[in-house]
Amino acid sequence: MSKKQRSMTIGTLAKAAGMGVETIRYYQRRGLVAEPEKPYGSIRHYDDQALGRLHFIRTAQWLGFSLDEIAELLTLQDGTHCNEARVLGEQKLTSVRQKIRSLQGIEKALDGLVQACSAQRMNVECPLIASLQHGVVQYSETETSGRSNRG
Repeated sequence: MSKKQRSMTIGTLAKAAGMGVETIRYYQRRGLVAEPEKPYGSIRHYDDQALGRLHFIRTAQWLGFSLDEIAELLTLQDGTHCNEARVLGEQKLTSVRQKIRSLQGIEKALDGLVQACSAQRMNVECPLIASLQHGVVQYSETETSGRSNRG
């Protein structure tokens, strides 16, 4: 038994998808979401398939995929291209892991700077401000075991 398709205006679709109308229009201009035909003298109507596509886009964005990558994933959406989708997923995973390493380096640098600020007892230059003026990487390389915090 098939479920009856909803017919939604772009405003109703936007509300159901949890995004703005202009975001949907932008996705249409990018070719990520189809723009339905506009009946003469009437307004466009969107169905559950459009809503599903918007959910797909939003979820892919949450996972860190760019709109260009999402466009590529959408071409694989029929489910028969699992290997190609896996490759894209592996590439994204590698990128996320690199970002995590970079963020861990930032965390270590900030932790050292905050601790250096806490240790300051005299009216001297603030280590955090000084490092921002002279470069955090330079400070962290000098102050933390000579290791670079670049990811």
